[in-house]
Amino acid sequence: MPPHLPTQLRTDRLLLRCWRAEDAAELALVLAANTARLGAWIPRQVAEAAPVPELARRLAGFADRFHADIEWRYGLFSPDEQLMLGEASLFPRSADGRVPLASADRVEIGYWLREDATGRGFATEAARALVTVAATLPGVQRVEIRCDARNERSAAVPRRLGFRLAAPVGDPAAARADAPSRDMLWTHELPRVTVPDG
Repeated sequence: MPPHLPTQLRTDRLLLRCWRAEDAAELALVLAANTARLGAWIPRQVAEAAPVPELARRLAGFADRFHADIEWRYGLFSPDEQLMLGEASLFPRSADGRVPLASADRVEIGYWLREDATGRGFATEAARALVTVAATLPGVQRVEIRCDARNERSAAVPRRLGFRLAAPVGDPAAARADAPSRDMLWTHELPRVTVPDG
């Protein structure tokens, strides 16, 4: 049986915790203010604003998948939980794509921030915490981050964390502005970490 990941993590400046349905009202405000910017880079079902009841169902689904060890989506908050900043997530993967954890030999980190939280190192801080957690997962040998080459802020995160650019990158200027291509794959080989019992 795989270990359950902690439902909350703390860093120097962040609280990462499993989403709750009651986060929906605040998330609705954050998404409404950021959907146009986020929509270019992250999946519609995550970035798109929606009515609060629909968001509550979405977040409850995220929590169910978290507790079932299918994928782990953490809401990013200020340490006192008064300000929602975004999300950082771990997804089990193999060379063929996202898979159940039992079939995974790697995990993918994803992240997004509200606009007024960008440029302050929060995504790097959250991703660093997730790399540490990923090293405790059985069978997981590496961490990957995928991003569009035109999203310079997103690409700076794996660079800062010492990830290696593993996939060839086309000319970002040649890509259509209305159709982002996920053409950067960054990888980081994991040291093995054991979590003490009790």
